[in-house]
Amino acid sequence: MSKKSWFKFWGLIAAIAIALITLHSFQISSKLSSPTAVTIKLSGWGGNPVEQKLLKQVLQDFETEHPTIKVKYEVISDQYMDVLKTRLVGEAAPDVFYLDALEAPFLMSQNVLEPLDSYITPEFDLADFAEPLLNSFKYQNQIYGLPKDYSTLVLFYNKKAFAAAGLSNPPKTWDELQSYSKRLTGKLNRYGFGVTPELARQAYTIKAFGGQVVDQNGYATFASEAGLQGLQLLVDQYRQDRSSALKSDVGTNSGNEMFGQSKVAMVIEGNWAIPYLTETFPQLEFATAEVPTINDKKGTMVYTVAYVMNKQAQHKAQAWELISYLTGKQGMQKWTGTGFALPTRKSVAKNLGYDKDPLRSPLVAGVNYATPWQFGKYPEAIVNNFDNQFISALLGQQPLKQAMVRSQNAANQQIKTME
Repeated sequence: MSKKSWFKFWGLIAAIAIALITLHSFQISSKLSSPTAVTIKLSGWGGNPVEQKLLKQVLQDFETEHPTIKVKYEVISDQYMDVLKTRLVGEAAPDVFYLDALEAPFLMSQNVLEPLDSYITPEFDLADFAEPLLNSFKYQNQIYGLPKDYSTLVLFYNKKAFAAAGLSNPPKTWDELQSYSKRLTGKLNRYGFGVTPELARQAYTIKAFGGQVVDQNGYATFASEAGLQGLQLLVDQYRQDRSSALKSDVGTNSGNEMFGQSKVAMVIEGNWAIPYLTETFPQLEFATAEVPTINDKKGTMVYTVAYVMNKQAQHKAQAWELISYLTGKQGMQKWTGTGFALPTRKSVAKNLGYDKDPLRSPLVAGVNYATPWQFGKYPEAIVNNFDNQFISALLGQQPLKQAMVRSQNAANQQIKTME
């Protein structure tokens, strides 16, 4: 090799070495200057597969917009609250998780949730949330959760059955509903009305004449004379009129199903029934209306779920970024845009046209006068005892008052042992 070639060879080697050293230095510098991605664990319960797919897409969008935050999404498919409470005690709970309004009062009182007030800025526009939904996650003047979606209850009615019975409009009062139910029974459907005898669906009837499910201390009070008046309407319709049916009477598994199979002409259900009915029973012609008034009072139920933050979360700023995205205007519109869930923000509902939608506008209208699905710190005792006894009264196995007094006393005894 000539001297000139020799110098060229070693010049090339030197250039490559310098390039490799420079690249290595750049990589080290990049690692030092780029923050490591933080992982936030999010837990919820399983739902409709389409909903799950939609949520995962929203989470992917969040990660794209927040490249330094990764979300580990975990579905707790069974015994959700039991699993969550165990993990909270053991300090292994997720950073962010779903919390149903029914369970919120207990957890909010246990100092395991992070108050969100200090994270909320004016730009977040808290006033945009429907106030009754937000109030379900307030405790001692602090906000512990931001509602992600909700549903009220509305009357679903079979349009063909109504036409066959000569009915052109939905009932506006409960007296009309009972009258319609008699006319519809035995026509195109076996029964006029399908009833679900659970506190989750009947709490608003207790309040129609001034009754309350619980008092200010969280003790059951639904067996009052005022509370019994609303419940008696259901018992009379089932026992005397014979114009309403339980799901077991017609061999179905739910109110949605007995309506979809045209076993009943009317049923009171929530937003979840709309995609179920349109997909499972595409030939069914149905419409919705606000729940008929009882004692000249509007009433329905409202169910809502919030995103909450674990007080022990290690990365609270990033956890808030996730919550604020999911419950912000952009994230909520993505999540509720298909109609599987209703947005808790008034502006999003308006943007999506749900307040004008023929099927969903009655659901939206009900949120301001609905009874929240929330009964103090120990709701399980109240719900279980009510459900166990009310069905026996409906079936005629004992008088309504006796059944409700028994369930109220049993619930309150249980609550005393838990306090």
